[in-house]
Amino acid sequence: MSRHKATTLDGDLQKVFGNPVAELYEAAAGRDASPALARALELRSFLALTEEQVARVRDRVHADMDPARDMDELSADTLRFDAQWLEAALEARDGYRVALGELLRTMPPPDWQARPVRPAQLRAIATLRPSAAPAPQRAGAARSRRP
Repeated sequence: MSRHKATTLDGDLQKVFGNPVAELYEAAAGRDASPALARALELRSFLALTEEQVARVRDRVHADMDPARDMDELSADTLRFDAQWLEAALEARDGYRVALGELLRTMPPPDWQARPVRPAQLRAIATLRPSAAPAPQRAGAARSRRP
């Protein structure tokens, strides 16, 4: 369902990944799909769902407020409920837009190839010489307690 609905960030997804959204979903189903692509499409799906919710509430309010509609059918309670629903849907939409935008902003360019990282190999070169001095005793260990 949400895979086929357009979202407000589809153009950004296409720009970052270099393919239309439908092709991105096909690529994400493959074995070698990047985790970043999978996360981006998951966020996109959530965004599509919330944008659909926003549109449904908006359309319901517009239908309720249609000038040709009978005024006796208006309900302040219904409008308050729709306003709360719309506020929640818009808040969720904004959150998904921010999360997806951040993911796309921080991703490396599509042509970027990860290079294997070689950790530095550290070696201990110095050796410890045995000390000529006797090892110090613990404080108070040499004292005997006599009355």
